[in-house]
Amino acid sequence: MATFRQRALNEAAMHATGRYYAEEGPVSAYFGQNVLDLDKMRGYMSQQAYEAVLASVKFGAKLDRSVSNEIASGMKAWAIEKGATHYTHLFQPLTDSTAEKHEAFISFKDGKAFEKFNGSALVQQEPDASSFPNGGLRNTFEARGYSAWDPSSPVFIMDGTLCIPSVFVSYTGEALDTKAPNLKSLHALSVAAVKVANLFDDNVKAVNVNLGIEQEYFLVDESLYNARPDLMLTGRTVIGHTSAKDQQLEDHYFGAIPSRVSSFMKDFETEAYKLGILLQTRHNEVAPNQFECAPVFCEATKAIDQNMMLMIIMQKVAEKHHLKVIFHEKPFDGVNGSGKHCNWSLVTDTGVNLLSPGKTPTKNLQFLSFYAAVLRAVHRHHYLLMTSVATLSNSYRLGGNEAPPAVMSVFSGSTLYGVFQSIMNMKDMKESVKSDLESIKIVNAIPEIFPDNTDRNRTSPFAFTGNRFEFRAVGSSQNVASAVYVVNSVVAESLNEFRASVDELVAAGEEQSAAVMAVVRRFITEAKDIMFEGNGYSKEWELESEARGLKAVRNVPEAYEVYHEDKTVQLFDSLGVLAPNEVEARFEILNETYVKKLQIEARIIGDICLNHVIPASVKYQNILIENIKGIKDIFGGEYMNFCSSEIETLKKISTYINNISADVDALVEARKKANRIEDIGERAKVYSYEVKSMMEKVRFNADNLEMLIDDEMWPLPKYRELLFF
Repeated sequence: MATFRQRALNEAAMHATGRYYAEEGPVSAYFGQNVLDLDKMRGYMSQQAYEAVLASVKFGAKLDRSVSNEIASGMKAWAIEKGATHYTHLFQPLTDSTAEKHEAFISFKDGKAFEKFNGSALVQQEPDASSFPNGGLRNTFEARGYSAWDPSSPVFIMDGTLCIPSVFVSYTGEALDTKAPNLKSLHALSVAAVKVANLFDDNVKAVNVNLGIEQEYFLVDESLYNARPDLMLTGRTVIGHTSAKDQQLEDHYFGAIPSRVSSFMKDFETEAYKLGILLQTRHNEVAPNQFECAPVFCEATKAIDQNMMLMIIMQKVAEKHHLKVIFHEKPFDGVNGSGKHCNWSLVTDTGVNLLSPGKTPTKNLQFLSFYAAVLRAVHRHHYLLMTSVATLSNSYRLGGNEAPPAVMSVFSGSTLYGVFQSIMNMKDMKESVKSDLESIKIVNAIPEIFPDNTDRNRTSPFAFTGNRFEFRAVGSSQNVASAVYVVNSVVAESLNEFRASVDELVAAGEEQSAAVMAVVRRFITEAKDIMFEGNGYSKEWELESEARGLKAVRNVPEAYEVYHEDKTVQLFDSLGVLAPNEVEARFEILNETYVKKLQIEARIIGDICLNHVIPASVKYQNILIENIKGIKDIFGGEYMNFCSSEIETLKKISTYINNISADVDALVEARKKANRIEDIGERAKVYSYEVKSMMEKVRFNADNLEMLIDDEMWPLPKYRELLFF
């Protein structure tokens, strides 16, 4: 066997099972010990300072800088007690990851060392960070970038550093991250949702978004990972023939967790618990070596920050176990990809879930109002919502192997769908209308709607699951904020229009409950084309969705053009979420990222084929040639009767080698052609069509060679080894 592959397999076989982060006692004994939450803050600052933080966290009040020094001093005292030596503003640049620049607490004066951390350092930092994607919002020679503390998410300690969740903005104030627009969208949504909630309860003063983020991932042995240049550099296997056995038997799904994996899970859960991440679920997913973990729901900003921290923790802990965590949406061809299912709901400051059906007519009407507003929002901006999860890596996943299709639809369940049909069929809102369920009289006879009264639909990108919507199309490597602020924004716009429509009818003399019901009916009717209860994978739905005017994301760079549409720019600008130049910047960054990632993939597939696949194939080709020559020397003119299969194999190998060589040359030329295009949007489109299609041709030939070359000579770990360690 090829030396590198054999060594990797030998090392993988030696990797043992063990625990490295075990804690004694129950989880409750150490849960949140590395987080400075509100309760702990009481012991490190005055009541005045504590109340200032509390007002900022609970009500979004601007933090008074007059108390910032005291707050910083309290944070420093707590952090030093926990062994921290540095602090950092942890922010989320437009890379789907986190960024941090560590500063030491240590300072010097009069030859003496002491720890220092003041209010100005807490509230704002200037990390520069000029190399992050900015879409033209700032020039490299104008490098100032500011990070500012986000009090809504608690500070914590990781690896001896006090981490301060922050936003990241340019010198002139434009958002250079995903957190800032998300915070703005949450504010806009709260304002809009309160207006509608006040139709039913005047006590509601704020509405929060709750998120539950399910995280799927693959595990690969570290040695095998290091023997695959494509996995190391792109997160996926750009070549590789499917294994004879993968997920066909579905025997891995919810199966007994392997001991080595279980130890890894327990260790990263322990570290997550210390950071206050309340992980509740772990299990095997469908594909071999694919797994999932899920936390308890919490406020959106906190949930997103914790998910980003969880990904870091998992990768750090995996190193101890000689494992690599793969968050790429489609690391292995032919088996399930990985998503990050976002369970999204609206909760008032009075503790009411606005998407939970109630047992009384008034509660039902409130639920239907918010549900109708969400439906209309999703319908109106369905292409933008699907584009918010459209990345190169997620494009490999969507539409197959249990991932949602690339066209948006909302699954409501048979009971709710029946209610909506009845509402839409009302000819006169003052008359009762017979439906398949029962008589409906404006409000009072709306049938009781229970949570979880229907099955789930895995093929729906945006499914209702009893008291929340599950956005299943988000990719496993994505920062959820990039999709969530789009959801928040479109729903905020819809809720604003809902309340305005109700007020208009009431001003015209309509009774309020009747006015609300009339708007519910109009919104549901306008959004009826987004509702679909069937199989999203079927050819029938593909044709039906097109007939309904629903656009599928067939090509990622083409989908990005939605950011140039007037209604998209107007949506974000009117809500104060993104200014027009910030929307344009995201268009530029998305296309630039797409090009760079595909460029890396194209380079690595060329490198692997030229430096690994072809040399191994030529070696085996020479063995066959020598074999055929030997048979001919022995049997003379009859040799064809004894080596016809070898000759056929030799012909196939020669053909595939020639094809790869020619296709890699063509791939290089396609890249050069694309790189000459100045407009980034057009360049991305050429990459998506010409470069990507050439890569598929190269892979076809390489994967066929893998099945012909002597297994002992194949240089790269195969799928059966990567997926079954």
